[in-house]
Amino acid sequence: AFLGDNGKWPVIIAKDLSPNEKTDLINVLKNQKKAIAWKLTDIKGIDPEFCSHKILLEEDYSPKVQSQTRVNPKIHDVIKKEVEKLLDTGLIYPISDSPWVSPIHYVPKKGGMTVIKNDENELVPTRLVTGWRICIDYRKLNEATRKDHFPIPFMDQMLERLAGNEYYCFLDGFFGYFQIPIDLKDQEKTTFT
Repeated sequence: AFLGDNGKWPVIIAKDLSPNEKTDLINVLKNQKKAIAWKLTDIKGIDPEFCSHKILLEEDYSPKVQSQTRVNPKIHDVIKKEVEKLLDTGLIYPISDSPWVSPIHYVPKKGGMTVIKNDENELVPTRLVTGWRICIDYRKLNEATRKDHFPIPFMDQMLERLAGNEYYCFLDGFFGYFQIPIDLKDQEKTTFT
């Protein structure tokens, strides 16, 4: 189904709904389409007054400033574009003096498989690299972070909560890790270079 004209704003809805349920659902979605992020700049996130992510540290850790890693010019351009995109959308902002600095790493996005010949003229299956994924190495910060012993509910607890309900809704989080803002006091801990 489409919420806009001319095939704009596609949504996927369950196929086993009755025609009336489909119509009602599409009407609700059309009336609330501002609640759905259609592109990165549409993501508003959650109001920090309502909820924010706090990074609690162990008592005996001190801040770590890690040095920037050297990258080849092609990868540097990929990193630069990604950082500029996040700056433009307001998801990150520049900071010059943080006691915590973590390095950026780049990981190849794996595509399909192909077969190539190696040095011994043997055919070897190889994954194709279709692009690069930018990651921040927060291992030093993770070492210093107080551990959460109850991070997510167990599956049986989730199923118990769902029992007897008629509908179960889920959302596919587009860049979902930007939805809950980092607490203002803890933002400097997420600095990267």
